[in-house]
Amino acid sequence: MKSAGRKLITAAALGTLAIAGLTACSMESTAPPAAGGGDGECVPEDLMIGYVNPSVTNQGWIIIGQGATDAAEERGVELRTFGPPTEGDAAGQVTVVQDLIAAGADALAIAPVDSSALVPAVEEANSAGVPVVNLDSYIDGGELASFVATDNYAAAQMQAEAVAEHINGTGKVILINGSQAYSTGRERRDGFVETMEEKYPDVTVLEVETEWDAQTAQQGLEDLLSANPDVVAVANAWDGATVAAVPVLAGESNDIYLIGFDGAADAIALMLKGDVDAIVAQRLYDIGHTAIDTAIDTACGEEVEERIDTGSVLLTPDNVEKFIDENPPIMREFIEKAS
Repeated sequence: MKSAGRKLITAAALGTLAIAGLTACSMESTAPPAAGGGDGECVPEDLMIGYVNPSVTNQGWIIIGQGATDAAEERGVELRTFGPPTEGDAAGQVTVVQDLIAAGADALAIAPVDSSALVPAVEEANSAGVPVVNLDSYIDGGELASFVATDNYAAAQMQAEAVAEHINGTGKVILINGSQAYSTGRERRDGFVETMEEKYPDVTVLEVETEWDAQTAQQGLEDLLSANPDVVAVANAWDGATVAAVPVLAGESNDIYLIGFDGAADAIALMLKGDVDAIVAQRLYDIGHTAIDTAIDTACGEEVEERIDTGSVLLTPDNVEKFIDENPPIMREFIEKAS
């Protein structure tokens, strides 16, 4: 919830940011009154933090954004948020980073749509003396003050262990991967596959490659199930694939264990219905909140941790309600809409 005096500002109204080429974007500014301080003292009310994310429509990113907004309001800083209406707009992200630097951002928090495409923008921020906090998916170059994200490799290991335990360490498992152009996609794939290779040699992992595309995931799953009717489990690198898998598995005669990754509202709704067995859930709200907190600290010249793991949890029907209660109310709203 925004406090009194906060305003929603469209890109067209922010002429000082010169974002003429990004007319479809969303820009939000939380701008409290400025406050003075002593000589040399960092005053959060005088700071402007730029937050650049990959999507304004994805439910997970909305929850992350809620954490970012809350952190800014709690600390009293101005937060300017950019997100394209569709995922994958790396060029748009680079442009808005440049515009935020020109507008005098004191620090940036960036969640890239591509791990390498944002490197020049980070380097430009470095040259301008603007600290950069990277969240969610790792940026492959430039100087980063901190990386705030789920430890995706460790979370994927958790996912592999849950599958192995359920199938008693033997059988064929389908793994639906996300894009390997993202560090997130690579880590989720490697954590799962390497755990199986090292600890469960009797498990065969069959992989579906996607670009985070649910339709490709669904088709790949159907093809592998047709060729391998003895599959005992399906693991997904993101919950869009989890949701896409449900109708496919509903047509199978044998009981196939289904596990997701992310903790998206629509996947949790399917768990509550009994269609999803488990989900490795990120603590999405904490990612946004921690990233902005850390960006404010860097803007004030404070030392911050280079790597901050915001954690993950294995959701099952036994603990899912507790997880929902730990999240902001918008999580339950999304789940109810998806039910």
